[in-house]
Amino acid sequence: MSQTAPYSKDPRIHVDADQLVRLGPRARALSLLPRQPARSILNGRHASRLRGRGLNFEELRGYLPGDDIRTIDWKVTARTGDPHVRVYTEERDRPALLLVDQRVSMFFGTVAYMKSVIAAEAAAIAAHRVLGQGDRVGGLVFSDTSVAEHRPQRRATALTRLLSSIAAANSALHAGLTPEPTVYLNDMLTEAARVCQTSGLICLFSDCDGLDDRSEALLRRLAASNDLIVFNVADPTSHSLALDLKLTVSDGDAQIEIDSSDPELSAKIRASMEDRLEQLHKWSRRYGFPVVPLTTSEPALDQLMRLFGHGGARR
Repeated sequence: MSQTAPYSKDPRIHVDADQLVRLGPRARALSLLPRQPARSILNGRHASRLRGRGLNFEELRGYLPGDDIRTIDWKVTARTGDPHVRVYTEERDRPALLLVDQRVSMFFGTVAYMKSVIAAEAAAIAAHRVLGQGDRVGGLVFSDTSVAEHRPQRRATALTRLLSSIAAANSALHAGLTPEPTVYLNDMLTEAARVCQTSGLICLFSDCDGLDDRSEALLRRLAASNDLIVFNVADPTSHSLALDLKLTVSDGDAQIEIDSSDPELSAKIRASMEDRLEQLHKWSRRYGFPVVPLTTSEPALDQLMRLFGHGGARR
């Protein structure tokens, strides 16, 4: 029997496909791109860098009462003597690619949820929202040793396959895993640039383990050609290891004790975490992509509702 069997039904440790499907109705209240409500994390400088959907020209017609005067085509109006407006419709069928990290480093949590669960739920919510607004959704669901590629499609069946893939990768995680990694974060950033070359939305759901100097060029390339959002999943202990504690961490199966009173160990762990986050935020400022913080202390949906506001509540 699998080592995960006693815990497979605990939604804090593992997710299943049905759980991810049920997040759909609540996803309608979110908006991942401009225009954002004032309290949204994307409001302001980052929102101005995100392109959102474009506008497609539909027709040129005579002015009607109530038309926005900003849409008047003054050249045609002057030529014909009658006011004319240019009619646009919002661009649809835009590709979105979700990079969902389900590596062993994500199978960690000391408060309420595993990082892998938060990433899976947040990605599922984003997938529902993207498809619901008429765009294509796909993903790269990756573990330490495998990648499931889902090309962006605008079909409910494609969404179902993506959610099932996320759930399968999540359910495969357990404390006894000691893989020899063949898949790395930079590999996924490279693959994302190949799959979604321009004018798409790319969302990374990860603890960003494995970021290095090469990652900067990859993130810069993605942000230059697409809308890039990094959802950085972290456990609260990453900010509190400076305390003189003996911290026992368990996933319900195995456990390990971290003695944070050991100055050398504590300094190494803290420096590694801080350096990674500082580097990510530096690149975020430099290349204009938002970093959205997610924590293991509460459900992903609650966090996204608070961070992104009720984008679907008002038009």
